[in-house]
Amino acid sequence: MNRARENLVDASTLLAGIVDPDLRLFDCRFSLADPDAGRRAYAEGHLPGAAYADLDAHLSSPIGANTGRHPLPDPASLADWLGKCGVSATTRVVVYDDAGGGFAVRLWWLLRWIGHDRVALLDGGLQAWIAAGGTLTRAVHRHEPAELIARPEDTRWITTEALAAELAADPTGGRLTLIDARAPERFRGEQEPIDPVAGHIPGAINLPLTENLDADGRFLSADRLRERFTRSIGQAPPSSIVHSCGSGVNACHNLLAMELAGLHGSRLYAGSWSEWIRSPERSVATGSD
Repeated sequence: MNRARENLVDASTLLAGIVDPDLRLFDCRFSLADPDAGRRAYAEGHLPGAAYADLDAHLSSPIGANTGRHPLPDPASLADWLGKCGVSATTRVVVYDDAGGGFAVRLWWLLRWIGHDRVALLDGGLQAWIAAGGTLTRAVHRHEPAELIARPEDTRWITTEALAAELAADPTGGRLTLIDARAPERFRGEQEPIDPVAGHIPGAINLPLTENLDADGRFLSADRLRERFTRSIGQAPPSSIVHSCGSGVNACHNLLAMELAGLHGSRLYAGSWSEWIRSPERSVATGSD
């Protein structure tokens, strides 16, 4: 398997290896409109052996006066929780949701951030699992606790202050390209169902995460993903690409898509739009790219 595709696992492969004692599964279902919906869905039925990863409780820090809606969690606290779920340095992790990976990619990225690269997203999510003949259970399996030490790689993300400084120093966009994963109507500022200000960060381009997927909710081929991104970024090195969304969650979808395309090394703007607009001094744009 090529290195990029190790970040994905198909349902039939997971089904064949579900009893692997070194495997840990995390159900990342979530709804921004109803934050308890994912936990209720987990209780009604989840993949055998899966633990529930709550976006607010486990995968984010509390919201602060100057943060976005989903600040990065404390890396040591994240590693401690994962260890209690049975994740060690040698554990293989698979994450899933029922939203095309839009929430599960958060844990995929967080694990890589704290130094655990043995993590893959279930391609097609819960729907693909069921279509492959996989069953769901209400039983909650407790794995033996393990030790996981966080070794965060902070070159994988950029702060609001650093992003603002980069954009101010390079108004023509030659050094940095900001990609916004939100729906086009939110990017253009025509609709904003969540945040108090509509629009996007000036200079950003809009590549909605939904266009990374085919009609079955699975990621496009590496060639098609590479074509999609290079059509917008040209020959810009992946290290100059920064991904944004509403709160730093869905942006990881485009980051994963670039990894699958062999475009390695792009970064996450963890605060994203909801943090950018915390200061009225930061510019806001509306309309198309």
